[in-house]
Amino acid sequence: MTEIINYFTTIPSSHRSLILVSGIALFGLIENAFPLFRFTYNKWQHAGLNIFFTLTTIIVNFCLAFILLKTADWTIHNNFGLLQWLPELPLILHLLIGLLLLDLIGAYAVHWVQHKIKWMWNFHLIHHTDTWIDTTSANRHHPGESVIRFVFTTVAVLLIGTPMWMVFLYQTLSVVATQFNHANISLPKTLDKWLSYFLVSPDMHKVHHHYVLPYTDSNYGNIFSVWDRLFGTFMILPPNEIIYGVDTHMDPQENNKLAHLMKIPFQKLKSSEKNEIG
Repeated sequence: MTEIINYFTTIPSSHRSLILVSGIALFGLIENAFPLFRFTYNKWQHAGLNIFFTLTTIIVNFCLAFILLKTADWTIHNNFGLLQWLPELPLILHLLIGLLLLDLIGAYAVHWVQHKIKWMWNFHLIHHTDTWIDTTSANRHHPGESVIRFVFTTVAVLLIGTPMWMVFLYQTLSVVATQFNHANISLPKTLDKWLSYFLVSPDMHKVHHHYVLPYTDSNYGNIFSVWDRLFGTFMILPPNEIIYGVDTHMDPQENNKLAHLMKIPFQKLKSSEKNEIG
């Protein structure tokens, strides 16, 4: 455990990048060998679009990282946050509580909020426009959404009082988990079902990408499935009934063109303003 803490305390940016790239490569190979759906699409064009958004996510987080670092350091130095107020616990239990709470606020809560608040949904919508969900879809986030998610992560670190090594560990697990549960892979149904009692499995998350409500507003989790089950947002839909995308943007000109995707949130915001004025 000490080795893990030491590693993530000083993890180089190059290692974090390598983990991200390795995850895409690994799950890309697996989904080619054991695909859930056999898509007829330009895989490289699709990957290029999604990797562009992955790069913008990296840039946003890199530019704002000092805020996260300062917040984590402040909580430790000032003995602030839930983890700092708990009685002394075994380190593994301390870590599990921290990871669960980071996942609750930094993944589940922000995801739920983005589906409920219109201007936030306008940014998150870009993630849902993907009609070919595979491992490259994991970080298909508009830069505006990346900022929103960063704010929630920072609030989570402040409230929970997480040291920076735990934040880095959580972010690493989060990257791998989201690449896994977006991957176009077919797991044995029994394995996927049992996995979904603890973690967000591929079949579980695919339901969230079904193109119509109420399925779009379900299965918000990223690493742990407990939050969806606890808050009543867990839903099941057989994979053969799933249609990817979002019903308002099923035209390829709307969901597969970078320039259009970048502008969607602002077009919708202007449209909302006009409606309010009218």
